[in-house]
Amino acid sequence: MAVIEYATIFSNVLRELYGQELTCNDLYQSNSDIQIVNGQDIKIPKLSVSGYKDHSRSAGGFNAGTYSNGYETKTLDHDRDVEFAIDPMNVDETNLVVSIANIQKRFENREAIPELDCYTYSKLYAEAVRVGATIKTSALTAANVLSDFDDNLEAFSEAGVPLDRVILYCTPKYKKILKNADGIQRTLEISSSKSIDRRVRSIDDISKIKEVPSARLKTLFNFTNGCLADETAKQIDYILVDPEAQVSRVKYSYMKLFTPGTDSRTADKYIYQNRRYNGTFGIDELLKDGIIIHAEA
Repeated sequence: MAVIEYATIFSNVLRELYGQELTCNDLYQSNSDIQIVNGQDIKIPKLSVSGYKDHSRSAGGFNAGTYSNGYETKTLDHDRDVEFAIDPMNVDETNLVVSIANIQKRFENREAIPELDCYTYSKLYAEAVRVGATIKTSALTAANVLSDFDDNLEAFSEAGVPLDRVILYCTPKYKKILKNADGIQRTLEISSSKSIDRRVRSIDDISKIKEVPSARLKTLFNFTNGCLADETAKQIDYILVDPEAQVSRVKYSYMKLFTPGTDSRTADKYIYQNRRYNGTFGIDELLKDGIIIHAEA
């Protein structure tokens, strides 16, 4: 009987892990007039003026008004980097699994993108706490979620916040509660293929609803090694925010590949470097009225 030694065949194509694209991008596009160059701080001007006084027809002239100005100073605070040294033999002997392209793609999808979301939302929470914005903690159910939403819109309208600019960032759990809310009126559109679309795309004047994985919506993260939720972190259910009430910026983004022999420190290895320098902060005069957050008690 013949002795057969079977060949081993394996794929060098990495399977895509489940994940989600960046969700906080809109926050990095607001306040286009604010640019951070030639420094790590920016100063946002503030101006206060006095109001009318009664006019005297007999005395003539006008009442003197007063005005004063000041500045809010903001500082970028999230400067991150990583470097991978890849031996050419590891690339060859893993059938290209350990390649620059695979490492770069996996790093962006599993580390860089989720971290930017995590940092941005947790920093918005910290800024909301700092300025004394509304942070709710009462339990949400299908019975009260619409009244809670209406209360938020009422508060924004009373403060003069333009509702057409406001974005709702929320967890899948909150969106599910909202979709099944008591009293909600839903129009079902049935296409020729007989499919039913039950998605919630907008509510009243809020036309932008961004669903965010709950792991990225936490009150606090530990950035010591990668990005992990802090042991004391609470779950954020939603962030209702006017993007113009905050500023998020990536000041510096660097990505570089060195081929073997071009970096004397590592001789014949490939070197992949990645750095990102960013920050998120609230505009004090706007954020107090321009954000409402619901979080775990």
